[in-house]
Amino acid sequence: MGAKRHLSLLPDLRAEVIEWPVPFADGIPLLLALRGRRVVMVASGDPFWFGAGTSVTRHLKPGEWVAHPGPSTFALIAARLGWPLEHTACLGLHAAQLGDIRPYLAPGQRVIALIRDGGAARDLATLIFAHGFGASHLTVCEAVGGPRERIRQVNAHSWDLDDVTHPVALAIDVAGDGPALPRASGLPDALFGHDGQITKRPVRALAMSALAPRPGELLWDIGAGSGSIGIEWLLSHPACQAIGIEADPARAERAEINASLLGASRLRVVRGTAPEVLDNLPLPQAVFIGGGVTEAMLTRLWDMLPEGTRLVAHAVTLESEALFALWQARVGGTLLRIELAEAAALGRKRGWKASYPVVQWSVTR
Repeated sequence: MGAKRHLSLLPDLRAEVIEWPVPFADGIPLLLALRGRRVVMVASGDPFWFGAGTSVTRHLKPGEWVAHPGPSTFALIAARLGWPLEHTACLGLHAAQLGDIRPYLAPGQRVIALIRDGGAARDLATLIFAHGFGASHLTVCEAVGGPRERIRQVNAHSWDLDDVTHPVALAIDVAGDGPALPRASGLPDALFGHDGQITKRPVRALAMSALAPRPGELLWDIGAGSGSIGIEWLLSHPACQAIGIEADPARAERAEINASLLGASRLRVVRGTAPEVLDNLPLPQAVFIGGGVTEAMLTRLWDMLPEGTRLVAHAVTLESEALFALWQARVGGTLLRIELAEAAALGRKRGWKASYPVVQWSVTR
């Protein structure tokens, strides 16, 4: 079994040959139906590096299969260009949003990205240019390692290739003066589209510190607004997951757009109100409540969340502060009052303009 392009590379065979269908998932039942027979599945390179391996072996038992990996596309391209793979970001964008490249766009960085087809390669070049990195040097690699191998070079701002074919990858030597995303918590507010409903940068940095994301963990961001907390959670590690709960349709859509633009397309936005929409969601390891907290919400969360879940909530009203004080006395945790002021014009001089104080309650269930 194998894709048409893989089978075409094989010599004449006496064995039964089955072409793997499109989409890929449709071929897995066909493969499993052959259990008990000797079957060879043909795939490209290393099947366990953005390849077909895990998609198949998750359905099989130990001892039912053996893999014989070859050089991956990443290894082949690095060998063509002389790039050190340990210092090169290797991304699989053939089955993901192209915007997921955003965190890797910084001058001097190198990226090898698997791309779906020629149209997607053009779209990625356009996206890189739109983010201010049009000077990036792109190496377009088609069918690397096979008889159709073709390697061409172009800059992102002057893409002029209209005959790029699948399979294709782009090797990107990033250059330009676009804004690179900081790696510390507390991204600039200007990076997020919002209507004022956003956890501001300094407060967001303190929230992320209290939430303490760890690889593979899931966050519930209740009252997601612009999605800034969930997005920063996802950017902290590629294995992190986040669900934003937002009742306002316009804000929910804006959060999804922000996530796509900032390379956090994994953000799942649920439209609705907490706690009503929480019952059908996978349980998280951390929860953030940006505002609108109620006794009913806290009671429901405390009843449903497993032991060890971290909860961080913010309040700006006296009523919410009083609620936090009661719950902190009852179940523990830490109360932190955050008072910030920024220098602003005061007549012909300057003075301090204070923001509303924010009270942060952080507790582990």
